[in-house]
Amino acid sequence: MPALHLTITGRVQGVGFRWACCREARALGVAGWVRNGSDGSVEIQVEGSDDALNALLAWCREGPDRAHVQIVGVSPLAATGQLPSPFAIKF
Repeated sequence: MPALHLTITGRVQGVGFRWACCREARALGVAGWVRNGSDGSVEIQVEGSDDALNALLAWCREGPDRAHVQIVGVSPLAATGQLPSPFAIKF
């Protein structure tokens, strides 16, 4: 099972990005978390099937209606099987 660390930049805080991402990730059945970064970005760590990760990645490139995504940084990770399931919002 693959895993990814995503960093999303642009207008992604204060627009419901984390909540919408959590809803999308849960619908896709992936494990992991989303949180606001201290630099105004949104960070995501996620594990799941290739198809589910590709679908979440495609969603992240658009985000919710009020977001304006500029860059989606993608770093592959080794899957641990220890990420939260269901997908969670970290505060």
